[in-house]
Amino acid sequence: MCILCDHGKPQAHLTSRRNFLKGTAATGLAAGAMGLLGSSAAQATGLAASPPPHTGTPGRRYVIRNAYVMTMEPGTPGADSAFGEFIEGDVLVEGKTIKAIGKNLHVGNAAEIDARGKVVMPGFIDTHHHQAWTAIRSSIPNSILIDDGTGTSSAETNYFANVLAGPTGTTGFARHYRPDDVYYSELLGGLSQLDAGVTTVFDISQIHHSPQHSDAAIAALRDTGRRAKFGYFESAGAVPGNKYPQDAIRIRNTQLSSDDALVTMVMGGEVYLGDQSTIDSWTIGRQLGLQVAAHILSPFGIRPTLDRLTNGTFPSGIAVGSDNIFVHMTGMSDAAWERVAQVGAKVSIAFPIEMNMRHGTPPIIKMQELATRYPGFEPSLSVDVETNMTADFFTQMRSAMTLQRVIVNQAVLDSGDPTTNPWPPFPAGLPPLLNARDVLRYATINGAKHLRLDQKTGSLKVGKDADIIILDGTHLNVFPMNNVPGAVVTLMERTNVETVIVAGKIRKWNSKLLDANIDLLQRKVADTRDFLYQRAGVPQNPFPPK
Repeated sequence: MCILCDHGKPQAHLTSRRNFLKGTAATGLAAGAMGLLGSSAAQATGLAASPPPHTGTPGRRYVIRNAYVMTMEPGTPGADSAFGEFIEGDVLVEGKTIKAIGKNLHVGNAAEIDARGKVVMPGFIDTHHHQAWTAIRSSIPNSILIDDGTGTSSAETNYFANVLAGPTGTTGFARHYRPDDVYYSELLGGLSQLDAGVTTVFDISQIHHSPQHSDAAIAALRDTGRRAKFGYFESAGAVPGNKYPQDAIRIRNTQLSSDDALVTMVMGGEVYLGDQSTIDSWTIGRQLGLQVAAHILSPFGIRPTLDRLTNGTFPSGIAVGSDNIFVHMTGMSDAAWERVAQVGAKVSIAFPIEMNMRHGTPPIIKMQELATRYPGFEPSLSVDVETNMTADFFTQMRSAMTLQRVIVNQAVLDSGDPTTNPWPPFPAGLPPLLNARDVLRYATINGAKHLRLDQKTGSLKVGKDADIIILDGTHLNVFPMNNVPGAVVTLMERTNVETVIVAGKIRKWNSKLLDANIDLLQRKVADTRDFLYQRAGVPQNPFPPK
C-alpha cells in the first residue's frame, strides 16, 4: 500500500511498471501520480510564511527587495560596481521573465520579497552530471577511474568496472538499471541539486538501455521542474535491445522537438566507442541540429582520436566544431587544444572528480594560456558523479579556485630561492590567480553559454528568464559579509540557499523545497539502491572493510 493512501490521501497510482512508464512518456506527470510532487508536499513542510502565489504564471508579479544583487552582467545600468552588482538592489519578475533591475523600483501592487542581508544572483549551471547514479551515491568514494593493479581499495572499487561495465562489459551497476530506477534516481538527484541552488543541468546518464529508459530520464527531468539538457548517450555495457544512437531521432521528433522548453536535448557522441559509433552519433546529432558532447580524457586512450578529430584525418570528414562540448579535456595534445579553442568548442571541467579519480590535472592553466589568443575561452563547471563526490556548486567553485591558485602560487615560489629570495615577484608568463568573481562566472554565465542557453539564463538581465537564487548572508557561517562575491565562494554552502526560482516559479522558499514529497521519494530510491546492489552482486555494507 502507498503511505499517502494509508494516511487518508488517496493517490492516482499507475498499477504496474509498464503503465507507470506509459504514463511517464505520455504525460510527464508520473511524479504527481506517484505522490512525489504536489501541493500536499508543500503543506507538509511547515513553512513559516508562504511564497507569493502562482509564481511563474503569466501576469503574476513580485519584486525581490534590498538585496546584494550580483547580475553577472558587467555594465548593468545603475549598478554599484562595473561588474553589475548592487548593494541594495531590486529585481522585478513578471511571469517567468525579469522585467526590471535597479534600486527602489516602483512596482505597483507586485508582491514583495524582503531580501535584506541576502545575496540575489543567477542559479548555478552544471554542465556535466551523471544524474542517474543518485541511487548509488557514495558507493565508491575512494575509487580511481580504472584498476591500476595495486590491490588497494581505490583500485578494487574503480569506476570503470564497478559503475559502467568494465573491460568484460558484464560488471557494474549501470547495466542493471530498470526504467523506474532511472526515473527515481534522476528525480531525487535533480531535486537535490535544485535545493542547493543549481537551476540548470546537463544530464549525461549512460543508461539508455531501451527507449523506455530514455523516456523515464526525460520524464524525471521535466518533473524536477528545473532547466535541463537531456544528454542522449550510450548504454553502459551495451545492454541488448538498446537503440543508441538511432533512437535520438525519435526522441528529438517526439519528446524534445522544442528548443524553447525547460528540457531540451544534446547528442552524446563518445569517441572511445570506436570510429563508426563516433561517425554515426556525431552525424545524427548534427542532422538534428543538436550540440554534440563527449568525455575527452587521456586514461581511456582518447588523445590520438582527438588528434584525428582536430587535424582533419578522421573518417567521413567528422571534425570538431563550435557545436561540441568536451568534458575534462585532460592529457590532450597542444595541437588538439589549439584547434578546440580556435573553432570555439566548449570545455567543462569537473575539478574535484578529476583530482580525485586520476583523470589528470584539471586543465585550467592550459585554458588560461589559450585565452590570451582566444578571448573568452573559459571553462564551465560540472559535478560529474556522486558515486565519488558531492554535486553542490560551492564545492565546485572552491575546488576550481584552490587548484588553480596552488599551481600558480607554487610556480611563483619556485621561481625564487627559499634562502636568498623566499618571496619572489610574480614572473612573466604565468596566468593570473583566479578570484571569486572568476569562478562565479564559470558557475553561471559560462555554463549558459556552453549549453546555448545564455539568451535565457546564466545572468540577471531584463528579458531573460528568472532563474534566481537567494542566499542567506545573515547565516552564522558567513555573517558579516565584508566581500559579497568572496563570501559566496569561500564561506557559503548549500544551507545558505534560502530561495530558488526557475523561470519565475519559486521552487524553494524559506529554506524548504516546495512541491516534493522527499520522504516518499527517498523510500523509492532506497528500493532502487537495494535492487541494484543485489543484481550487481555487491554486498551492502555501510562500513566496508577497506
